[in-house]
Amino acid sequence: MDGDSALREKALEALEDVTFVPAQARNRLTSMVRTRPDWCISRQRAWGVPIAVFVEKRTGEVLRDAEVMNRVVEAFRSEGADAWYSAPPERFLGEGRNPDDYEQVFDIVDVWFESGSTHSFVLGRPGLSFPADLYLEGSDQHRGWFQSSLLESVGTRGVAPFRALVTNGFVLDEHGRKMSKSLGNVVAPQDVNDSLGADVLRLWVMNSDTNDDLRIGKEILKQQGELYRRLRNTLRWLLGGLDGFTEAETLPYEQLPELERWVLHRLSELGGLVARAVETHEWVGVYPALHGFCTTDLSAFYFDIRKDTLYCDGPATPTRRAVRTVLDILHRCLSTWLAPVLVFTAEEAWCARFGRENSVHEQAFMDMPVEWNDPALEERWTRVRAVRRVITTEIEGARRSGQIGSSLQAQVELTLSEEEAALFAGVDWAELAIVSYVDVVIDPTSSSVYVDADEGGTLHGAPVVSVAAGEKCVRCWKVLPETGADPEHPGLCLRCASVVADSKGLERA
Repeated sequence: MDGDSALREKALEALEDVTFVPAQARNRLTSMVRTRPDWCISRQRAWGVPIAVFVEKRTGEVLRDAEVMNRVVEAFRSEGADAWYSAPPERFLGEGRNPDDYEQVFDIVDVWFESGSTHSFVLGRPGLSFPADLYLEGSDQHRGWFQSSLLESVGTRGVAPFRALVTNGFVLDEHGRKMSKSLGNVVAPQDVNDSLGADVLRLWVMNSDTNDDLRIGKEILKQQGELYRRLRNTLRWLLGGLDGFTEAETLPYEQLPELERWVLHRLSELGGLVARAVETHEWVGVYPALHGFCTTDLSAFYFDIRKDTLYCDGPATPTRRAVRTVLDILHRCLSTWLAPVLVFTAEEAWCARFGRENSVHEQAFMDMPVEWNDPALEERWTRVRAVRRVITTEIEGARRSGQIGSSLQAQVELTLSEEEAALFAGVDWAELAIVSYVDVVIDPTSSSVYVDADEGGTLHGAPVVSVAAGEKCVRCWKVLPETGADPEHPGLCLRCASVVADSKGLERA
């Protein structure tokens, strides 16, 4: 380790150019290298790969004979390394040498030396550059494979065989105990595959803090199954909303409504998160963030609001085209981002649109256009959503009391200050709250009705929820005074009557 080669110092110097994930793993490996004693590669074990050499008894020198070594290699190639133990020594020594003059060595190669040499015959081939971009293993390998690979590569090539090291913890049961057959707490990966599928097992890994020890068990896997279903349902909803979509429907960014541009802003934030994870190998928290986006921003907000536009607006209307433009982008981004973990699910979601000949695993992650990132828009919609939460809270209270059934049976009186009315100009509160009508009342005596708080918004004057006036449209279910006003389309509001009329016109054409 020291001596003329100064291997220790060279190894420590090589580690300065290596990225460690987590960062504190650097201290562990460098301290082990700094205090490592000299290394003997032979081990006296009952099994292992033999050090296949002979030592001349008279001189104590190792026999160096190419023909002898070739015979050993051929025997190992055809019969395996056990031939060294089962064959008589004269088979290898050949004619002209007395086996009694030689000691056959039965020591084995140190297992860490053996595994540490993999870089010499795996890397440097077509498609596998040297050094490797990444070595990945458990924390115990700071003493084993990570260190032996480093020392052998530095000793033979002068550089580390890896650019980055990612260290993960050990798998424990859900109570934090080491798994053992005697405790009956072993969770076999194949059993999880058979019952829940490989995608759920992978999702459990990516939802865990792999820098520390990981816990797994029936209840934890059950929770991961629920998370998986929400992600899968998001992809299913996108596929349903994109049925029949063509590139001709796509609208340019500048023609998209604010809500669609806000979704693209959120996508750009997530795209940056994914890109940083790819660059740094720091994946902890990435997939929980994707899950939160799918459940909170999409399913509970954007999808809920835009169902009316998607289902009830005319196919060629800019509003519906804008929604489908964003759904297309969402499908492409989420499918590719989820593909490394939800391998089979993402492939199914991708091929459902683009065919089996186009695998999602051959697609690059989408580059996020700079214009999508709009912090000012994010700030505005944070406040809009805070007000919306206050409105929907009042609506839920009206539903629980029996005043209304669905939210579309409600109309709302919303009081805003002049400042807030200007701030929220252009916001369709009825659309956002999923009610039939919202009457915005401006209070000139107040400087602020809604005040930002940690939970989103605190109300000084609660919205007033009442039963909407008018009749229910049988197509969109909104309750409006205009329903039935078109004598040719009884039971429909004016929007739905127009869409139905246009569709009949297209059928006649």
